[in-house]
Amino acid sequence: MEIFEIIMLICFGLSWPVSVYKSFKSKSTKGKSVIFIIAILIGYISGIIGKIVGEKINYVLIVYCINLIMVSIDLVLYFINRHREKKAVI
Repeated sequence: MEIFEIIMLICFGLSWPVSVYKSFKSKSTKGKSVIFIIAILIGYISGIIGKIVGEKINYVLIVYCINLIMVSIDLVLYFINRHREKKAVI
């Protein structure tokens, strides 16, 4: 049954490297929602906690962690880019 969970995580997670790349290249927060990014982070953290508490530590946990890292990078880039945008206005 975990194969379906990993397929969902991979399909959903494919967008994050693209998002990180766009954030890095554009140096802009345009089109980004910090609330959405944080909600996704909370979801991945909850999934990781669920795996640990449920004692189902397996390869699916690795995919959760990879996705969590990518979303975390996107969140950091959001704040870096927001700082740049505010600095440019002054």
